[in-house]
Amino acid sequence: MSGQGRSGGRPTLEEVAVRAGVGRGTVSRVINGSSKVSEHTRAVVEAAVAELGYVPNRAARALAANRTDAIALVIPEPEARFFAEPYFSDVVRGVGATLAETDVQLVLTLAGGERERRRLAQYLSGHRVDGVLLVSVHAGDPLPELLAELGIPAVISGRRSADETLPCVDSDNLAGAAGAVRHLLGRGRRAVATITGPLDVYGAQCRLDGYRQALAAAGHPVDELLIAPGDFTEEGGRRAMRELLERRPALDAVFAASDVMAAGARLELRAAGRRIPQDVALVGFDDSVVARHMDPPLTSVRQPIEEMGRTMARVLLERIAGGPADAAVVLPTELVVRESS
Repeated sequence: MSGQGRSGGRPTLEEVAVRAGVGRGTVSRVINGSSKVSEHTRAVVEAAVAELGYVPNRAARALAANRTDAIALVIPEPEARFFAEPYFSDVVRGVGATLAETDVQLVLTLAGGERERRRLAQYLSGHRVDGVLLVSVHAGDPLPELLAELGIPAVISGRRSADETLPCVDSDNLAGAAGAVRHLLGRGRRAVATITGPLDVYGAQCRLDGYRQALAAAGHPVDELLIAPGDFTEEGGRRAMRELLERRPALDAVFAASDVMAAGARLELRAAGRRIPQDVALVGFDDSVVARHMDPPLTSVRQPIEEMGRTMARVLLERIAGGPADAAVVLPTELVVRESS
């Protein structure tokens, strides 16, 4: 009767229990890997499972454990930014690599507008996922607090502040930026400008702090007119570069807080007749596909984005399982030098 229960359909848990001569609860414990079962009983139950061809109903198991076997990756950014920035696809790839070894389903949610936020809040309130990965969170975003209220485990990519309360995975933004600026100064550049990310993102603040610290350590006064705000978009990089050239036409180097902004800065420098790197050296941050395909190829600070995604997923799965999870993981960065500097 292999593969068939007495009902003629899929064999049931009860039929396995009858075949093994044990109670239903014992079968359930064996299937769920409990250690509270003797080796003899486990062998008898596993033999009955094999004979009947019993396949556990994952949905029923998840329901019994009050689990959904799904986690959400929430990116509170507009769709256009998600598709324009390689950072996000690298995070998704890393998360996917960790989940590939499990039965957990990934739900990707973009919540860039107010309407999407409301819909997401309703969805999460229904406890349809076991946990949430939050990427690119701005200061003042209510999502982390909502998750805490709902009791949903969460891990954040990039701290919101120095005293982040959620478990988080981040790269060493400050050291990465400082290394980029030291590199430019070491090449003999004297008027080093920076294009910042949005300063309500803590990682962007840290990159600006790294810029300031590297200049100060080298005995260079910080010229505020060499600092222009950007928003991690190509157009934002162009706009900031235009502003910098108007204010300080003699600048000879630019550290952009993302590769995408560096690509925008490059377009503006070209339009102004400035050669890279002869007239202006250029460095980005992320070491994304953008950096490798620019002309000239872009020197950039590599942050291990895929590894960040993998680590976030691992920490979240540990939290969901009720085990100890890392409170904060900071991964090192590395400067990758190419022709642009």
